[in-house]
Amino acid sequence: MTLLELRSVEAGYGASQVLFGIDLAIREGDVATLLGRNGMGKTTTLRALFGLIPLRSGEIRFAGERLNGRPTDAIARLGIALVPEGRHIFPNLTVRENLEAFAENRSGAKTPWTSARVLDLFPRLAERWDAMGNQLSGGEQQMLAIGRALMTNPRLLILDEATEGLAPRVREDIWHCLAALKDAGHTILVIDKYVDRLVKLADQHTILERGRVVWHGDSPALAADTSLWHRYLGV
Repeated sequence: MTLLELRSVEAGYGASQVLFGIDLAIREGDVATLLGRNGMGKTTTLRALFGLIPLRSGEIRFAGERLNGRPTDAIARLGIALVPEGRHIFPNLTVRENLEAFAENRSGAKTPWTSARVLDLFPRLAERWDAMGNQLSGGEQQMLAIGRALMTNPRLLILDEATEGLAPRVREDIWHCLAALKDAGHTILVIDKYVDRLVKLADQHTILERGRVVWHGDSPALAADTSLWHRYLGV
């Protein structure tokens, strides 16, 4: 089943058009990526998806429902959760409070995510349970941001540059977490620059260049053509 679908999406800011006919489809249970250099339209695609900017044309559907024109909070309640670039956790709340503030079973899961499940996924957060958000390291904040998103029990989890700025060891923890979520059947969209790790994790990839889809395919195809990495991703 196709969970998220963008059809011929065009959007921009003021007189400047950024997206030109974006097509993207993510099947339920798949891990997908959205790739491209900085400034190629990845963030704008997310902003269009969440209703933060209006579409100039095209359509976005989630679980069969049309998202065009819906407010951001209504889109999130349908079961889409974002781990934003920069984390944006609440600095004046504890780890426990950050998690509990987002507790909601939006997908109606039979075994919903709870604080206990998040701590099983990220044991380090158990050690920092009563620490304030601004007392956490960058890696701990990223773990908390992912845990907070999971607490909404989304049908689609989106991670925007989840490994950016992290130490290599912490980055490995995040990759292991994403692999565990994939094994558990979660549908995930990842925006990241580490193509060598993404081809091992994801089922499908979409590359943007100047607001257009220039390539789409599966991991074996992307792994086999490293010229794409150099041409469009700067790897």
